[in-house]
Amino acid sequence: MIRIDPDTCVLCGLCTGVCPPNALELTPTALMVLPNCTDCGLCVPYCPVGAISGGRPKGHQARRFVE
Repeated sequence: MIRIDPDTCVLCGLCTGVCPPNALELTPTALMVLPNCTDCGLCVPYCPVGAISGGRPKGHQARRFVE
């Protein structure tokens, strides 16, 4: 499960651009994980302040995304 630490998040939005299912919603006051999150963890390394944690363990194959 992807978790956002609201006390650490600076609302930069970098994570929203790398989320394949667009499951991160940035508002003026919060970053929210939407129900369509696949828990792939691609957003985690993009957070410059380490506010995002979780995702699937290494070695787990992420789902393929089809547009």
